[in-house]
Amino acid sequence: MRNRILTFGEIMLRLKSPGYERLLQSPVLEATFGGGEANVAVSLAQYGLETAYVTVLPANPIGDACIAYLRGKGVDTCLIQRGGTRMGVYYLEAGADQRPSKVIYDRAHSAIVDSAPDSFDWDHLLADAAWLHTTGIAPALSLGIARTVRDAMQAARRQGLTISCDYNYRKNLWKYGKEAPEVMRELVGLADVGIANEEDCQLALGIRPDEGQRGKGLDDSRIDTARYKLLCERVLDEFPNLKCQAITLRESFSADHNGWSACLHNRTEFLVSTHYDVTDIVDRVGAGDAFAAGLIYGMRSQMLDCEALEFATAASCLKHSIPGDMNFCSVSEVKQLMNDGGRGRIQR
Repeated sequence: MRNRILTFGEIMLRLKSPGYERLLQSPVLEATFGGGEANVAVSLAQYGLETAYVTVLPANPIGDACIAYLRGKGVDTCLIQRGGTRMGVYYLEAGADQRPSKVIYDRAHSAIVDSAPDSFDWDHLLADAAWLHTTGIAPALSLGIARTVRDAMQAARRQGLTISCDYNYRKNLWKYGKEAPEVMRELVGLADVGIANEEDCQLALGIRPDEGQRGKGLDDSRIDTARYKLLCERVLDEFPNLKCQAITLRESFSADHNGWSACLHNRTEFLVSTHYDVTDIVDRVGAGDAFAAGLIYGMRSQMLDCEALEFATAASCLKHSIPGDMNFCSVSEVKQLMNDGGRGRIQR
């Protein structure tokens, strides 16, 4: 019986300045690992689901450490290829108050970027899988990786897997001559579950909720759910393969104070989650991945769509309190937030 959830993408070495210091303000950087698809895999493993991660890592001590880290979090690493000469790196400076966080990528010619599409036997890799999760990050790295993602999704469709795609637009990555919609529209056309933030549908797919209000709504501190209902409907109209479209909704009052909620359209009803006021953010990186993992968990657990949406929103809310890329929360902790509304009372 197919139970495994498989994710594919690049995991990087994350180097962060301590606390809220500027990069290299002191000669110290905190080293951990992170990457959108790996973050999803770790969350799902924390929830007790059978999860495997596919990537390419160099056969050196850093690659070894990364594999040991993932394995220690419960992720099956047996499908990871070893090759290439380097692991991608990203540098993070955490923002505070009105100073935004900054990310600097150093991932050119990383092991996965230099891999060939035909080096992945997707019919074999997906043989025991029930679900494939992809994102718009990997296809932004190179035309070759975009083809690899397409091959994976096509193989998953042939085998009858459920496919989720988080559009994850990253403007600093699309540098190889293709605009995001040129690539992402084909990939989303192969997915069953679409996931996005406020901007992804517009920047990754070229779909806007209202042509008469071009540009409005992207940076507004207030969320107009009616516009996102329209945006979901337009995405679903253009991609009849999608069974549902979910969008996370972030209100940025400052770098460490955000409003957080989400919506989901399943072609029958438009659902809006509980709204969380997230103050004193510890680390917002990976919150979208935590949402994606929560939604996948809810759907795989046969929750109603409204319950899956609430689980995903609560899980991603909790991620804001956890340092690092990954969300180390259990199912019971997420459900506790869903039940008590986040009062933060000590548990004895």
